[in-house]
Amino acid sequence: MSKILIRGAKVLGGEPQDVLIDGGTIAEVGTGLSAEGAEVVEADGKVLLPGLVDLHTHLREPGREDSETVLTGTRAAASGGYTAVFAMANTFPVADTAGVVEQVYRLGRDHGYCDVQPIGAVTVGLEGKKLAELGAMHESAAGVTVFSDDGKCVDDAVIMRRALEYVKAFGGVVAQHAQEPRLTEGAQMNEGVVSAELGLGGWPAVAEESIIARDVLLAEHVGSRVHICHLSTAGSVEIVRWAKSRGIDVTAEVTPHHLLLTDEMVRTYNPVYKVNPPLRTERDVLALREALADGTIDIVATDHAPHPHEDKDCEWAAAAMGMVGLETALSVVQATMVDTGLLDWAGVADRMSVKPARIGQATGHGRPVSAGEPANLTLVDTEYRGQVDPAGFASRSRNTPYEGRELPGRVTHTWLRGKATLVDGKLT
Repeated sequence: MSKILIRGAKVLGGEPQDVLIDGGTIAEVGTGLSAEGAEVVEADGKVLLPGLVDLHTHLREPGREDSETVLTGTRAAASGGYTAVFAMANTFPVADTAGVVEQVYRLGRDHGYCDVQPIGAVTVGLEGKKLAELGAMHESAAGVTVFSDDGKCVDDAVIMRRALEYVKAFGGVVAQHAQEPRLTEGAQMNEGVVSAELGLGGWPAVAEESIIARDVLLAEHVGSRVHICHLSTAGSVEIVRWAKSRGIDVTAEVTPHHLLLTDEMVRTYNPVYKVNPPLRTERDVLALREALADGTIDIVATDHAPHPHEDKDCEWAAAAMGMVGLETALSVVQATMVDTGLLDWAGVADRMSVKPARIGQATGHGRPVSAGEPANLTLVDTEYRGQVDPAGFASRSRNTPYEGRELPGRVTHTWLRGKATLVDGKLT
């Protein structure tokens, strides 16, 4: 049916209302709406949010389809309540040309579980030596506006300045993986008490903070936009807060795992906890939560990083860095931000839909749940409590740090332009 009536949903966590979808658009929001000619979804007080938008997803295709594909990754996204994801450029070949970003864009469009917006590489081959075809990628069918060498830092200040100058011409943004490479050679985890006790190479906070400090100053000098990927330390929070107080055009993201997990988990030597940037201290976690609540950190982004079993089921030093996150992100945010009273559901919508859509210029996403807007929506059973079972993931990979952990909340329905991609927790 082209008409769907969502009955009794708490829009952004408010009082129950009915939402009528007609075609791909929200036709009406109110109480006691007529169900004539419509398929009825009984929300029973579940929370209705605008479809989530992830500014930081690794879909791995082309080149590493053994860990994820655009199809499996977008199915995972729909399962987690996402209607749009931004696909990082560290594929094989690297998404540093118009041809590669158009391939990823078309794969997303053809599969239809969520919109896929490719992120273009800043430098050729992610090597940090020569600017990639930023203008050509922007002018391609994919219309790239976000550029990142994520996985690697653009550590050359001259290259970073040139990238900021280039994207300024068309309103683009450079998303920086802040990691001073010489300070993190051989790093295996956060540098601190735990790394010293375990004898593992430390990843110091200053390696992140020094790059952020440099880049916000470059952005101020150029008058361009910079976005900080997966911010992870209390010191980084203070630098971003300072930059914003000066009017510098900087935005920042935090991952769900950096809101919940600490470097104490590494004592198990379980490689599922190995991630870049590494899990930090409890002090950092609390600072990140407060910064997300007060708006210093703008958004939550998953850094969904799937890996095949053999890349994680090995000794710590040899294991790949990264965690899957699309299917658990909203639950972790509920646990760390909503259930703790730091954010309400309107705040969650702002940090996980409205602002990421705005930063990435995702047309039709992050819009209000009101008449005339695209019907990109997600329905959440916030009363649900259950253990995470990766066997049920839609993602091709299972490298989650939450296996067996009880988390709150469950996405029951997702709609992309009025078409159901998830119904009663099952993909269509």
